Amino acid sequence: MAQTSSPTTPAPATAAADPYLWLEDVTGERALTWVRERNAVSRPLLEAHPDFQANRKRFKEILDSKESIPVATHQGGWLYNFWRDEQHPRGLWRRATLAEYRKPQPAWDVVLDLDALAKAENESWVWAGANCLGGGSTRCLISLSRGGADASVVREFDLATRRFVEGGFALPEAKSSLEWLDENTTFVGTDFGPGSLTDSGYPRVIKRWKRGEPLSAAVTVYEGQATDVSAFASVDHTPGFERVVFGRSPDFFSTEMALWQGDKAVTIDKPADAQLGFWRDLVMIELRSDWTVGGRTWPRGSLLVADAAGYLRGERKFTALFTPTASRSMAGYSTTRSQVLVNVLDNVSGRAEAWHRDTKGSWVKKDIVAPYPGTLRVNGLHDPQVKNDPLAENFFASYTDFLTPDTLSLGSTGNDTLEKLKARPTFFDAAGMKAEQRFATSKDGTKVPYFIVWPKGAKADGSNPTLLYGYGGFEVSMNPSYSGAIGNGWYNKGGVFVLANIRGGGEFGPGWHQAAIKQNKQKSYDDFIAVAEDLIATKVTDPRHLGIEGGSNGGLLVGAVMVQRPDLFNAVVCQVPLLDMRRFNQLLAGASWMGEYGNPDMPDEWAWISKYSPYQNLKANAKYPKPLIITSTRDDRVHPGHARKMAARMMEQGHAVLYHEYIEGGHSAAADNAQRADRQALEFAYLWQQLGR
Repeated sequence: MAQTSSPTTPAPATAAADPYLWLEDVTGERALTWVRERNAVSRPLLEAHPDFQANRKRFKEILDSKESIPVATHQGGWLYNFWRDEQHPRGLWRRATLAEYRKPQPAWDVVLDLDALAKAENESWVWAGANCLGGGSTRCLISLSRGGADASVVREFDLATRRFVEGGFALPEAKSSLEWLDENTTFVGTDFGPGSLTDSGYPRVIKRWKRGEPLSAAVTVYEGQATDVSAFASVDHTPGFERVVFGRSPDFFSTEMALWQGDKAVTIDKPADAQLGFWRDLVMIELRSDWTVGGRTWPRGSLLVADAAGYLRGERKFTALFTPTASRSMAGYSTTRSQVLVNVLDNVSGRAEAWHRDTKGSWVKKDIVAPYPGTLRVNGLHDPQVKNDPLAENFFASYTDFLTPDTLSLGSTGNDTLEKLKARPTFFDAAGMKAEQRFATSKDGTKVPYFIVWPKGAKADGSNPTLLYGYGGFEVSMNPSYSGAIGNGWYNKGGVFVLANIRGGGEFGPGWHQAAIKQNKQKSYDDFIAVAEDLIATKVTDPRHLGIEGGSNGGLLVGAVMVQRPDLFNAVVCQVPLLDMRRFNQLLAGASWMGEYGNPDMPDEWAWISKYSPYQNLKANAKYPKPLIITSTRDDRVHPGHARKMAARMMEQGHAVLYHEYIEGGHSAAADNAQRADRQALEFAYLWQQLGR
């Protein structure tokens, strides 16, 4: 971030400066009337496409498929899964033993039926997760969201009785955190009243809350600052290695952490933007910046391991379990009882490694044998609170690519065998199709990879209907994946699909991300434009048949490139987007993203944000493709005002625009499979209307 300026108090926005401020009133009657009017125009136009009804039905069948993989987590000897299908649109929280899970049709033990709960309480509940204490306890903290919002209600639940605990730990709707210390004590961060939340709307204060006490009696144990993203607490219940860590996130990519010792929080020395975690007697550190320490420089993107006690005493003796290269980056790690499992991206395809200490204490690497290239993820299953855990050295390995349905296998650090447990069915005919990786050259000469998926019989004739998807932010990687919706709604009808791995993402580690943040954010857009130009130059398609799609930060991406290069595209699917970058930090969670975009209230930073902010750069005399802008009233992460105001300004300037807003659904713009299928059907109807030959 530039250091030459100081924060300024933003002048309040006025109707004269922004005539559509009233659309930021999320549930105001005037704004919702406008939303309903726009929906009433857009829906009939899109539903008129001859494939709309059939697509919506097929997409819902795919989402509801009972053959989908029941993704599970291991705790207390059980594999827990949350499941949605046609009979259970809001979902079932259920569990099975590994022996039962192995069966083609497991007999699941249903713990909570969310549809029954929603009906009984007359609430539009959406599952937001469960935090179970584990060990010998049967207590869990269940989070429930109204309509899919990030804010949730938290209630204590007893696995033994299958009931919510009368008089147990409970929080009203808020963006909260609640962590178990023991069965009678939690650490809580929530909306305690004025001053208890950060500017981003997340907890600023962490309190110790004991069973039977009113929330007002909870004792403050840690505080962040109002300008932080959030404060947090983390509890490690590993027997013999119990630890409590408090922390604060000054921005999206940095943390300050403290170890709770007695009743005092002792600061842990680490680089601000490094991620630090404990594993038994060791400390694990992921670097986002180069770190020179102990006479050596460790490159950003490395994973370091050291003795925890020694590290806390000030020793800096590390072993690198992963060191990045120009084409290889780390995509996360997990642990078994004795080994560290590292997920690796190698030119945007997945590999995995297992590390263990030999009898001399030296670290030894072994490659995990798995399919390649594609998207591979391994995740350890060990529950340290289970004595003699039979899954202590096991891991799940999932694999997919554009044309191969997901498979889930069980692996062990003791051998090279992957036992296939589950596989998604084939949702479309991939015979004659192919996927390949190419590279475009961006404005500054950087080589930008992208994947292109060809339908059967397609040729580079310059007129293929082509959908280009991107994200390019927050160090999030875009990996190959199998999509039944794209297969049925796009490939099978002759559409080409392209996935761009632009800067701002995490495909090549922290450096790839940091190359396109703040004053360099334009590089994301340059990369995306370069991929589009390459598709046209190589006769994959032409501007008449090229469409783009992105959501959230990706919505900002497609909004920006639509405004900058409208000549390249004929369709823009802009989902739950940021678009007004002058006010993003003042809307909902927006302040938490200033680490990515900068602070528009600082004049020198607004100088570069203003050059790409789509809302401010719309021009009446430009010729834009007709976009489809989609958002949700219940999105409490990215304010729906971004989408509303962009559509309103385009209409005022005389541009054609289709706008649709779901009344619930949160940041995913869908609260259940029916809504998700409906959204997908609307999008493909629009794409074929715009891009069909």
